[in-house]
Amino acid sequence: MELNEIFKKVKAASRTLSSIDDDKRNEVLLKLADLLEANRDMLLEANKRDLDKMSEDNPLYDRLKLTEERIAGIAGDIRNVATLPSPVGEVLEERILPNGIRLKKVSVPFGVIGVIYEARPNVTIDVFSICFKSGNACILKGGKDAEESNLAAMEIIHRALREEGVSENVAELLPATHDATAALLNAVGYVDVCIPRGGRKLIDFVRDNAKVPVIETGAGVVHLYFDDYADYNVGIKCVANSKLRRPSVCNALDTLLVHQDRIWNLPELTAPLAEKRVELHVEPCAMEILKNYYPNELLVPAREEDWDTEWMDYKMGIKIVASIDDAIEHIAKHGSGHSESIITMAPIFAEKFQREVDASCVYVNLPTSFTDGAQFGLGAEIGISTQKLGARGPMGLREMTTYKYLLEGEGQVRS
Repeated sequence: MELNEIFKKVKAASRTLSSIDDDKRNEVLLKLADLLEANRDMLLEANKRDLDKMSEDNPLYDRLKLTEERIAGIAGDIRNVATLPSPVGEVLEERILPNGIRLKKVSVPFGVIGVIYEARPNVTIDVFSICFKSGNACILKGGKDAEESNLAAMEIIHRALREEGVSENVAELLPATHDATAALLNAVGYVDVCIPRGGRKLIDFVRDNAKVPVIETGAGVVHLYFDDYADYNVGIKCVANSKLRRPSVCNALDTLLVHQDRIWNLPELTAPLAEKRVELHVEPCAMEILKNYYPNELLVPAREEDWDTEWMDYKMGIKIVASIDDAIEHIAKHGSGHSESIITMAPIFAEKFQREVDASCVYVNLPTSFTDGAQFGLGAEIGISTQKLGARGPMGLREMTTYKYLLEGEGQVRS
């Protein structure tokens, strides 16, 4: 089928979603969760075919990998989404104008949402569940690395829609080709908004080449600042969890900033990282402290470009700063607006950090690993928006709606 024909079918199907009530949407989602678990082996076999084509040393390998536990987690997220209140039709504002016209501002779906993403097969399910619950159709374009997994996931989605009597055209998966990407970015009149999920290279390409509106997400150069007044034990836990939980995801720690008066805590702060063989890119003063405690073969002299690197791997930078102002200045220069954290017991510094750091999520005494739609109570998520116009941070149901004005009167005319 020609890509334009796919776009037309999805656009037409999107208009039928307005006649489906929330109870029906929830039935479809619960059916999908059940089918995912029932067809777990089929999904794992498809995923293995993808994994067999990728080296285990590739930082994207962990993102690509599905397990029984992860499939159960995806199904759980879908069931969670089904329990959430729908934002569709919510009255955001209501008043009577001086001329007697009754005005309402109500929440409505975008219509058709296009999503371009890399080696993350869970995105196929997450995006569909959020889009469908919020009354949107979706056109998905995954990467070649996850092609088999994405095809299997879409087959299960289509089966759930079919069994519940809903058009399969409300969700379509495009071929994993460059031509499909170009077509989606130019689908004016069919796609209402496009969301890229992946590294900086993908996001920049989509933003620079799209003719349809774009919401930027994902790329994260993430910092954690260990302040002069930091609690030692809190710092150890937060550094380890931020870096080691899943090093390949966008909320993973990239640069640890340490106050110069706490440089002596570096051996303890990095001890859990040594166990996982994390390569540290450090300045000379930090190198002097660490060389007697950290595996020397994993200590690398830091380069200026390291501070702008989203590692997505068992690698991390360490920068020594003279003050909280220096830490905030470093984040302003090298951060990507994703997630930033401070470890401090000084309320005045915690408040200053949260006030002055420009990011979608700013933490105090917490790891950056919490930047996630499910952790924020949003169910699954479309992605983490790092822009300021419109959605920002984890994008759940409410962020997948826009609004329109409804006006009623008794024949009033404008003079």
